[in-house]
Formats: sequence, C-alpha cells, structure tokens
Amino acid sequence: METSPQAVPRIEAARLEAWAAALLQKAGVDPADAAEVARQLVAADLRGVDTHGTSRLGIYLQRLEAGLVARRTEVRVLQETPVSALLDGQHGFGQVVAVRAADLAIRKAREAGVGVVVVRNSTHCGALAYFTLRMAAAGLIGFAATHAPASMPPWGGSQPFFGTNPLSWAFPAGEEGPVVLDMATSQVARGKIFRAVREGWPEIPPGWATDRQGVPTTDPRAAQEGMVLPAGGVKGYGLAMVVELLAGILSGAPFGPHLPRMYERLTEPQQLGHFFLALRPDLFLPEEEYRARVDRLVREVRAVPPAPGTDRVRAPGDVEAEQEAERRRLGIPLGPGVLQEFRELAGRYGVPLPPLHE
Repeated sequence: METSPQAVPRIEAARLEAWAAALLQKAGVDPADAAEVARQLVAADLRGVDTHGTSRLGIYLQRLEAGLVARRTEVRVLQETPVSALLDGQHGFGQVVAVRAADLAIRKAREAGVGVVVVRNSTHCGALAYFTLRMAAAGLIGFAATHAPASMPPWGGSQPFFGTNPLSWAFPAGEEGPVVLDMATSQVARGKIFRAVREGWPEIPPGWATDRQGVPTTDPRAAQEGMVLPAGGVKGYGLAMVVELLAGILSGAPFGPHLPRMYERLTEPQQLGHFFLALRPDLFLPEEEYRARVDRLVREVRAVPPAPGTDRVRAPGDVEAEQEAERRRLGIPLGPGVLQEFRELAGRYGVPLPPLHE
C-alpha cells in the first residue's frame, strides 16, 4: 500500500485510459488496438505495477514511429491442433498479440481441457498477470511467460545473457479472489531501474543490480547500463532458463542475447516470444470442490500469525488487489519523471493531458 497517498499528482484511471488510447490513435494506431493497449497499461498501473503501465507509452510510440511496431496488429496462425497453436504476431503491439493468444488458449481449454498457445514475432506485452487473471476469470488455471532482451548474467557469468524473463500463474478460487503470482526471474524488473533513473532516485536497494563490469551497485544510472541479478541466486537463473526454453526456443523466436533491446536498438523489431497455458481444474476435481479447497488454502495462509515487523500474512496477489482498490478510489499517482514525459507526449501529438488532482 502507498504510505502517503496524497503526496503526488494523481489521475483518474478512466481518464488516463482514454488519454492513452487517444494518444496512440493520434500516432496512427488502429482504434481497437489502441483501446486494448491503453486498457492493459492502466490495468497494470491500477495494480501498482507502474513499471509495466503507462510509463511505457513513450518508448512504445518511439518504436512505432521508427516503423518497428505495426499500427494494426494482425496475428497469423502458423500451426494449430485442438489443444495448441503457434502464432506469428507480425510485430504488432504485444498487448494485442498476447490477449488474442490467451483468449485462444481459453477457448481450447474450455473445449479440450487444456490449451497451449505459443507466439513469435511479438513486442513487449506488458504485465503478464493481465492474461492469467483473464484465464482465471474464465474459471481456468492460467500460466504465461515471456522472455526479454539480455540484461541478466547466467549464474557465474560476467556478461548479460538472459532477460528478466517473467512468468505468471493465476488460480481461480471460490469466495476468495484468485491467487495470482506475477514475477520477474531477476531480483527486480528492469523497469524499476528505468523508473529510478527517470524519477531521480539517489540510489536503488543493494542486490538489485551490478554496473557494466559486474560490480554490485546502488547507483541507478550505473545499474541501467549494467545487469540485473537473478532472484534467489542460482534458482532465479534456472527459472530464467526455463522461461527462455518455453518462450524463446519453443516459439522459434531469437533467444537470450540475440533479442534486440527495446530502449537501445531502435532499428530492429523485437521478435519476442510468449507462452500461454490454460487448464480446466475439473479435469482433476469437481469444480466446486476445487474452488472450496483453494479458498481454504488462502484463508489458512492468511491466518498464520505475522512475524515481527509485519502487519499480516497475505496470499500472492493480495498486495496488488489492495493497490487496485486504493488507486480506483484515489487515482493513479504520477511521479515527476512520468508526468514530464506525459506532458511532452501531449504536446507532441496534440492530445491534452486530462486534469490531475492531489
């Protein structure tokens, strides 16, 4: 939860979404695609995942203007079976490519029990929880993974090879909200380091990153030029490899260091790969029994006495749900760096920024 909710300018979620969609349309993006991208970016902001929200608009538009992202996303089916599909995103907006892939996995799971959809030639698709929560809302267990440009060394290495390679799981429940895990396999999402630089943080926490030479650093700019570290040491490295195999190797996309960096290489399309799996719980248990068991698990976890220094135990996804409730009520906060970029984009495309409040 945010400790000082009135400390920065805020904007209502609906107004921010409408502005982002109008901005994308003004840049030539298909209206339906623009609406989908804006909806997903604001959904990430609402959940407190600012690194994958509207703060990405600037780089998206920059790559769009460079001709590296299609203004109209047209997904092509390359291979298909009753339970699987391989899609070509044809360099469309990752949010649009990914939601179509997730929806196809949902349809296949409803019909066959399991749906697996793999994507190649996509772009940055934002927060993966959006897609797994969509699966959970359909009554399915959802899994999603995507690889990313190299920013993390393999365990024991001195050069970046893997990206932050995030993954997400979501499990529908009964009376409780879904259990949702959305995490980078690095110690921190690289977007948090970009945010630290943009917002002028004096330092980042120890253990997040190294400088270009592989020396641990708390300097945001040195970290931006350097490498992020794997979460949990060798375990995070192993998870990053698994995500690379699913999203990079299995999809036929370039992998590891062969992926162009989104912010640094503005002459090549990203060619990202994604992986989506939807699973019907009633393949194993009657649906009511499954949901009741998830509810019981969540309630018992939350009932564990808190350790010193913590207020209570939360299930995965609780923090983001609390953030969303607060931000729907108070508005989405905009840091000074993001606000400055928004004002520049508003002027460049002639789409006035909606009113802010504190």
